[in-house]
Amino acid sequence: MEENYYVICASSIVVSTLFFIVFVKILRTKDKKIGKNGTSLKFPPGGRGWPLIGDSLNWYNAVAGSHPPAFVEEQVKRYGRIFSCSLFGKMAVVSADPSFNRFIMQNEGKLFQSSYPKSFRDLVGKNGLITVHGEQQRKLHAIASSMMRLDKLRVHFLKDIQMVMLRTLNNLHEDQTYLLQDVCRKVAIELMVHQLMGVSSESEVNQMAGFFSDFVDGCLSVPINLPGFTYHTAMKARENIISKIDKTVEKIKDEQLSATSEARNGVLGRLIEEQSLPDAVVADFIINLLFAGNETTAKTMLFAVYFLSQSPKALQEILAEQDGIRGTSGDEYMLTWEDYKAMPFTQCVIDETLRIGGIAIWLMREAKEDVEYQEYVIPKGCFVVPFLSAVHLDENIYKGAVNFNPWRWMDPDNKEKRNWRTSSFYSPFGGGARFCPGAELARLQIAIFLHFFLTRYRWSQVKEDRMSFFPSARLVNGLQIRISKRTD
Repeated sequence: MEENYYVICASSIVVSTLFFIVFVKILRTKDKKIGKNGTSLKFPPGGRGWPLIGDSLNWYNAVAGSHPPAFVEEQVKRYGRIFSCSLFGKMAVVSADPSFNRFIMQNEGKLFQSSYPKSFRDLVGKNGLITVHGEQQRKLHAIASSMMRLDKLRVHFLKDIQMVMLRTLNNLHEDQTYLLQDVCRKVAIELMVHQLMGVSSESEVNQMAGFFSDFVDGCLSVPINLPGFTYHTAMKARENIISKIDKTVEKIKDEQLSATSEARNGVLGRLIEEQSLPDAVVADFIINLLFAGNETTAKTMLFAVYFLSQSPKALQEILAEQDGIRGTSGDEYMLTWEDYKAMPFTQCVIDETLRIGGIAIWLMREAKEDVEYQEYVIPKGCFVVPFLSAVHLDENIYKGAVNFNPWRWMDPDNKEKRNWRTSSFYSPFGGGARFCPGAELARLQIAIFLHFFLTRYRWSQVKEDRMSFFPSARLVNGLQIRISKRTD
């Protein structure tokens, strides 16, 4: 009996071992494919992390720190610039390769499509510019791009931005301590609500700011729609924002697009006048622009001041540039378009801030079919992540990549890299069919904020701070500063 027991055990071990070997071979065979040119293709190499959670914890720990590509850089050293790992419960291909990132963005809608967590999709809406695909995405993107062209910024936005900016900044008091993060959020949401919806009442703006804060907090939350959960609060905020948009739409229609209507001055008014879109699409369209515009503008204004606080030389140079513009117009003035175009170093500061602290640190895409790239094959349905920040902070691309150095953008060798519309090495506004239509508007808002803040105030940092990019881009302590009015 004992001998039979050992025979059975030994047989079981042999069978199990053979089964495991066959199973591994099957997996490896599935990872390989013959390409169109007859070469053997493989799934990008990589680890699988822990059971169930995969590499998600390491990923989140990295993006919650001040150097988001930390995890990606470790994997690149082991597997190369294109690698695979387990994220969010599924296999993903991650890219720190500039050329492949651009390939993904340029093939949006053809080989790849946007892919976001359920909570994010629910909040921005099924009709949202960020989440829709195909012809509807192209149509909405074209509408947004047309409304925020450079010539439209000059006519419809330049004066309004300054009025909103001055109204907010004039409420800052001498020798008071502020969280600049809160100030920038207030400026950004007031700008977006005023420009998109024509709303200027302080009470209405504050109400929308509260709704929007809850909305943003829920974008990467666990989608449990029960009281007490962040997702539930965020969905209620979405309902309130839509209700406000719907009421504004009704007001515009009731006034029959009167030329004197305050609401008509916003993008929403022009959208109703110039386009024929269902109300549900209009609401999601405005929510998407509110989200994208508010996040980009607020965080870049905040990070720019933060970096300037750490770089006295850069602060001195941008002050000299902005004081030169102020000196030509006096204290009470409005910037002209020519003034805006005469800010070369300010534009360098904005570019450097976006390179280090841009909020679009990675994109979420999904392969629509089996995609061949170099020696790799990416199967249909696979999650694909172009990690833009890994390129922006690559020492092989930018010397002293982690250092704030606005002067790098004055180097002729970086001229092609700096073209954020076409560069593979600098993509703060994405690229391809989903290139941010409000990129020029965001840069205009940030430049005007820097002008008025720098020419009116001095500040000192009260508490040390650091950047974090999860659950959203921010400074951990909000950049606590004490301000005083300039008298020079």
